[in-house]
Amino acid sequence: MVRQSPDALRVAGFAILAGAVLGGAMAVLESNLRPWRVGQFSVAKAGADAPIAEAAEAYHNFGSLGVGESGAHEFVVRNTGGAPLTLRRGTTSCSCTVSDFEASEGGTPEGRKVVPPGGSTVLRVQWKAKPPGGPFRQQATIMTDDPRRPELVFFVEGLVVPNWKAVPPSVMVRASASTGDSKSIDVFTFGQAAPEVKSVSIDHPQAAQFFSLSTSPLPASDLAAEPSATGGFRLAVDVKPGLPLGPLRQLISIAFDMPEPTTAEIFLEGSVGGDLVLLGPGWDSSRQALMLGTVSGKTGHRSQLFLTVRGPHRDSVKPVVREVVPDSLQVTIGAAGEIGAGAVVRLPIEIVIPPGSRPANHLCSQQGPAGRIVLETGHPDTPVLTIPVCVAIGP
Repeated sequence: MVRQSPDALRVAGFAILAGAVLGGAMAVLESNLRPWRVGQFSVAKAGADAPIAEAAEAYHNFGSLGVGESGAHEFVVRNTGGAPLTLRRGTTSCSCTVSDFEASEGGTPEGRKVVPPGGSTVLRVQWKAKPPGGPFRQQATIMTDDPRRPELVFFVEGLVVPNWKAVPPSVMVRASASTGDSKSIDVFTFGQAAPEVKSVSIDHPQAAQFFSLSTSPLPASDLAAEPSATGGFRLAVDVKPGLPLGPLRQLISIAFDMPEPTTAEIFLEGSVGGDLVLLGPGWDSSRQALMLGTVSGKTGHRSQLFLTVRGPHRDSVKPVVREVVPDSLQVTIGAAGEIGAGAVVRLPIEIVIPPGSRPANHLCSQQGPAGRIVLETGHPDTPVLTIPVCVAIGP
């Protein structure tokens, strides 16, 4: 009896079929043991026994915010799964904060929020506009126990605009020792309400006596020059005679509400002209004061200034000391000397705090008002010259 061999094609077909069945069975088994993942999403536990985090909105544009203003937006997170959803605060941009995680706001003592199945919660993202201005984009990340979405990222953006504008940007004055000057500038504001000025001040107390500062609301006709402004005021500056000669630079601070508290800082710049000019290593022309700092009353201190005089009355200037504060200051005026061809005369002024001087505080602050040296000059335009002195004498 002759046994016939199976047809080769049938054997091959059977092998292919068996391999396909076996391979499919292995794939099913592996899929149950190791779930598929695409990006951050897992489908392994999706269903009635897992939380599902859903946020219909993840982006908000605040539009334009003035410097110092705050914006806030509430994002809603829903749990459409079948198990409680736990949320906790993740990383945020440096200027962006997320609230509602504290126990007083529905969170747990550990700073988490639990959303029941079918429930929802609100996450409040806050942003405070900071100078100098321009576009901003910030983000806040929330961590979840949803295996499909371990993170929720929320974005906020907008444009920070200055909330005030000075026209011109600074106060420019030109005064002399015997005559003052008057200037004004307009300050436009861009807040939610018209500004309410609280205070106007100048940065160096020893110089305040030479300035008169005031504000008044801008008329509607002037306010129309800045169409987007919501209010404004006019700053008037009167410079009084008697300022020390030389460059002039002071900082004016204006505090106002609109309704957020705001401070505008505007520079007052210029010069005080005349025939008399003070120079020396301790002379601060920006503060118009002799800066001696803190010295020891035990060892004392010695300093020197120079008074330069030009003009037709230079030979008639013969300074005499009339007052010193603190009274331990010893001031000596030296002999005049000509500079160059004689167009300028220079007089040395020696200031000595002798050893054993009593303690005193005249550091040109609110606690220690400036000291002074008062000279009678003999000059017809500047008959009296007051030199502010910033010094504290220690033990």
